[in-house]
Amino acid sequence: MSTLTSSLRSSKRSPRHRLYTSMMLAMLAGLVVSVLSGVVQVPPQDLLAALVAPLLGSASQTADSGIAHAVLWELRMPRALIALLIGASLAMAGAAMQGLFGNPLADPGIVGVSSSASLGAVMIIVLRIDVLGAWTLPVGAFCSGFVTTWLIYLLARPSRFEGDNARLLLIGIAINAVAGAITGYLTYLASVEQLESLMFWSMGSLASISWTPVLTVAPLALVGLLLLRRQATPLDLLSLGERQARHAGVDVTRLRRRLIALTALLTAAAVAFTGTIGFIGLVVPHLVRTLVGPGHRHLLPLSAMGGGLLLMLADLGARSLDPPNEIPIGILTASLGGPFFLWLVARRQAGGVN
Repeated sequence: MSTLTSSLRSSKRSPRHRLYTSMMLAMLAGLVVSVLSGVVQVPPQDLLAALVAPLLGSASQTADSGIAHAVLWELRMPRALIALLIGASLAMAGAAMQGLFGNPLADPGIVGVSSSASLGAVMIIVLRIDVLGAWTLPVGAFCSGFVTTWLIYLLARPSRFEGDNARLLLIGIAINAVAGAITGYLTYLASVEQLESLMFWSMGSLASISWTPVLTVAPLALVGLLLLRRQATPLDLLSLGERQARHAGVDVTRLRRRLIALTALLTAAAVAFTGTIGFIGLVVPHLVRTLVGPGHRHLLPLSAMGGGLLLMLADLGARSLDPPNEIPIGILTASLGGPFFLWLVARRQAGGVN
């Protein structure tokens, strides 16, 4: 009997295990393709040698190997890793926000969190605020995103009925409009040298990424992802309703605060160095939900993996579609997420999304 039970459990788990394995292999393949592709043509064997040289402790360098090492470790590798981290952060934040609001349309970009976090960064750039050194920009983006997420929750929470989606969308439109207006005014006040940075924030880009942003974002993103993963069971209970969650022993107020802080942290970690990149947090959780269901135990980590993979592939497309020019990555994600969002709204109106 125990053998039969264990076999049934393994048969139920195997599809999800295969999905995890497939996602890991896809991420690894995407990382390899990303570091092998670019405007600068470097033979793959030179890049492979540059990749394994630090592991083997090889110190000898020719001119060609020096170029390959610089291209791989100073340009392409940090860019691919930041895409993985930021895509994972945005996707997992989107999945958590959808669980928090009980709303399939919740997303850091749509409801205004991304634009508000970006506004905090823009204010720091234009006003030349430098209180915490290299951490000033991430902290400013986090504070702005945190306040906005809390405000959205307070405004959207009273509406727990069929019109909740429309209410949340209206709140997002209003916040995006206000953030856009203030950003526009700051752009008007900005100096010529600041305008290029502000254009970068408005469209989103992974260009000019070095190891400093990677090492800054990595601890923020990893801590946020690990802590958010621990909220999977409370999120599942919250999806049954606040009253049922309280009866099950969930401290709903504390859970809200944790989720708001963590989603703001993940969004700020992304926005602080790459600008506004939209729709990752909307598209990926829905695609993952169709594969594993609504349970957050698997939805959250698989959304993180899918978000990292999607943004890495989008960045590869941004570098490859019009070489040697580079398309802002925010344009590509918007071109993907915009139609998906319209389809989702239409499906919701038809009663196809719960």
